[in-house]
Amino acid sequence: MFARSLGATTLGVDGLLIDVEVDAASGLPGFDIVGLPDTAVRESKERVRTAIRNSGLAMRQEKVTINLAPADIHKDSPGLDLPIAIGLLAAYGMVPQEAVAGCLFAAELSLEGECRPIRGVLPMAIKARDLGLKAFYVAADNANEALLVEGLTVYAVHNLGELVQSLTGQVPLPVAVPEPVEAEPTAFADDFSDVQGQYQAKRALEIAAAGGHNVLMVGVPGSGKTMLARRLSSILPPLTREEALEVTKIYSIAGMLPHHGGLMTARPFRSPHHTTSMAAMTGGGSVPRPGEVTLAHDGVLFLDELPEFSKSSLEVLRQPLEDRRVTISRVHATLQFPSSFILVAAMNPCPCGYYGDESGTHTCQCTPNEIRRYTRKISGPLLDRIDIHIRVPRVKYTELTEKRPAEPSAVIRQRVVAARERQLARLSGTGIFCNAQMNHRLLNTTCPLEKDAQFLLKQAFQTLHLSARSYDRIIKVARTIADLDAAAQIQAPHVAEAIQLRNDVGLNVD
Repeated sequence: MFARSLGATTLGVDGLLIDVEVDAASGLPGFDIVGLPDTAVRESKERVRTAIRNSGLAMRQEKVTINLAPADIHKDSPGLDLPIAIGLLAAYGMVPQEAVAGCLFAAELSLEGECRPIRGVLPMAIKARDLGLKAFYVAADNANEALLVEGLTVYAVHNLGELVQSLTGQVPLPVAVPEPVEAEPTAFADDFSDVQGQYQAKRALEIAAAGGHNVLMVGVPGSGKTMLARRLSSILPPLTREEALEVTKIYSIAGMLPHHGGLMTARPFRSPHHTTSMAAMTGGGSVPRPGEVTLAHDGVLFLDELPEFSKSSLEVLRQPLEDRRVTISRVHATLQFPSSFILVAAMNPCPCGYYGDESGTHTCQCTPNEIRRYTRKISGPLLDRIDIHIRVPRVKYTELTEKRPAEPSAVIRQRVVAARERQLARLSGTGIFCNAQMNHRLLNTTCPLEKDAQFLLKQAFQTLHLSARSYDRIIKVARTIADLDAAAQIQAPHVAEAIQLRNDVGLNVD
C-alpha cells in the first residue's frame, strides 16, 4: 500500500513543505527513512512505531519505506513525526487518504502518542497559507503561533489517537481559536529619565534611533555606556505588523518564542558576550540557524567591550552592516538571513580604561604602543561602517545629584517617530524605511544640501580626507538631524553636527 501526507520544516527563515511518501509492502519487516534525514528524523521511526502502538492502533509487520521529498535537502525537524505517522496509518488503510490530502501536519510525538510543540511553526503556517492548503494540524502549544497567519484553518492536536478519530470522522476536532495572551506592558523598564547628564550621548542616540544609524561609544569605565545603550530600545518606533511577523518568524525558527506563542511586539535587543564565536554571531550549523545579527533584526545589537571580541567575530559584521542581510553557504544550500539592525558598540579608550580621563582620579598606565595596539583591534573598514562615534565622559557630581528629572524616553520617542514618518513619506516606493538604508543614488535625489552646507562638507572632505563611504554616511546623519528639525533641506548646522559625531572619539577612521 502507498500513501502520502504533507509535513514541513524550515529552510533559512522560510517554511519548506515536505512530501512524506510511505510504502508498506509484504516482506522482511523493516522501517527505512530516506531523503537526507538527520539524526532526529531518523530516530522518528522508533517514536512513531511506539506512539502508534500506545495509541491503541496495531502496527503491521511489513517492510516500510518512507521518502522525504525533496530528497536533496537536509531535514532536521522532529515535527516530521506526525506526518510520518499519519502517512503510515494511511498506507495501512486506518486513515482515509482523502482526509489527509491537502492538510499539513507538524508536531513531535512522544512515546505515548502525545503531540509536542516544535520550533518554526509560523513560517510553516505562512507557507501552508501561500500554497492554499485547507488545514494545518499542530500541537496544542503551537496553535497560538500558527493562528498568527490569517486565512488558514488551524487544528490543535493533543495526541495521535485524537487526530486519527478526527480524520476517520468518529470525533470531529474543533477549529483552534486564539488563547487570550496577557498584554505586554507599554512602559519600558529602562528609561532615559534614569540617565543624568550625558546630553551629547543622549542626543547621539536620539539621532541614531531616528535614522537607524550605527553608534560607537568610547569612554572610561563607569561613564554609563552600557546604561545608555540598554535604553535605546525605549525610544525606537513601535514595530509595524509586517516587522512584528518577521521578527516573530525568526524567533520561532530559533526556538526562542515566549511560551504563549503570540506575536512579538517589542523590538529585539541582543547583547552577546565577547566570547561569542563567528558562527554564533552570523548563524551556522549543518542546517544554518539564525545568529545574533539575525536575532537583532529590526532591533538593536549591542557589543560591549568591543575590542575584546575576536577579530573574526567582528569582521563578519561588515557584510550585514552594509547589505542588511547575511549569506551563509553550506554544501547543500546557500541561505540568506535578514540582519537589518542598529549596531551600538561600546569600548574603553585604552586597555586600563582611563586614557583621557578628565577627572584626574585615575592615571592611565598604558604606553602609546599599548593604546595603539588596543584601538587597532577594531579595523578601519568596520569603523567606517559606523555612522556616529562619540566620546562618553565621566558624569559630574553636580549632574549625578541633580534633582530635576531627565527627559523621559516617551518624549524622545515622539520626536523619533515624527522624524521616521518624514522619512517614510520621502522614501515612499523605494522599499526602505529609514535614512541609514539609503544608497548613493537615493542620497543624490532625496537629500538636497543648501549652498553653505555643500561648502562646509567640501571643506571637511578635503581636510579630513574622508572616504566615499564616510561622505555618504555624513549626509545620511545630517539628513536625520534635518528630519528631527523638520527641515526640508540639509543646512550647514546639520552637516556640522554630523561631522562632529563622525570624528568625536579621535580614532582613525578614514
